[in-house]
Amino acid sequence: METTVEATRYQALVEGFVTFLTTGAAPAGLLQPDVFVDLTTPLWRQQVQGAEELGAVRKLSHPALGTVPRWRSDPTPTGFVLEFEEQWEDEGGTWYSREMARADVVDGAISHLSIYCTGDWDPALLERHRREVTLVRP
Repeated sequence: METTVEATRYQALVEGFVTFLTTGAAPAGLLQPDVFVDLTTPLWRQQVQGAEELGAVRKLSHPALGTVPRWRSDPTPTGFVLEFEEQWEDEGGTWYSREMARADVVDGAISHLSIYCTGDWDPALLERHRREVTLVRP
């Protein structure tokens, strides 16, 4: 496993992962073919191995394309950590989630992802949150 990721490759990987989140398609070279993914949501956990399998899980859990309006990343000795928010629309309105991903990088591509998700907030929960909570920092 690499112990450092070159700064320009780090930036390309982070931006590529955000592209994957918004388009559902991983840019060439973003993922190792046998990437391992460990996804935890509030009431479930699943694991997949393989770039195609990751794409299938993504499409199943987020069939509508959306945006990543806010994100922040930090390099780690073996890859990066990415904190991000997602928004998407369906026939019922706007949905939202907050997530954190830790990525390990081998030979310039993501080899392991651990993703933690708050769960998908539907329009009713978003409205309730807007009424009941004032965030200090959005």
